[in-house]
Amino acid sequence: QLRLAESGGGLVQAGGSLRLSCAASGSHFPSYTMAWFRQAPGNVRELVAAVGWSGDNTKYADSVKGRFTISRDNDKSTVYLQMNSLKPEDSAVYYCAASPTHYPTGYSSHYDKWGQGTQVTVSS
Repeated sequence: QLRLAESGGGLVQAGGSLRLSCAASGSHFPSYTMAWFRQAPGNVRELVAAVGWSGDNTKYADSVKGRFTISRDNDKSTVYLQMNSLKPEDSAVYYCAASPTHYPTGYSSHYDKWGQGTQVTVSS
């Protein structure tokens, strides 16, 4: 059973950067597609970025392309989200998720392991 724990959220000014980390415990981390989703109050949970098992196959929401980078370290069972040029509209709770699919999918229903979430707040 894979368990996920996010860290790295916080308060940052617009234009700043944050790096989120998601540490996985349990077995078979390299076999999972990993992703970051986010949910702001009153909004649906949306995909931010996903990465396949090798780290080479990635998928991004249009709103974060060119600003966010997802990566993974299979030796450390950790996935990262580097967030640059942050905007107030990036404010949300960010969730780490794992999917048994072998490709980076944007459908939250494809992910069966979720972390508790970490709050990111971007002030204007």
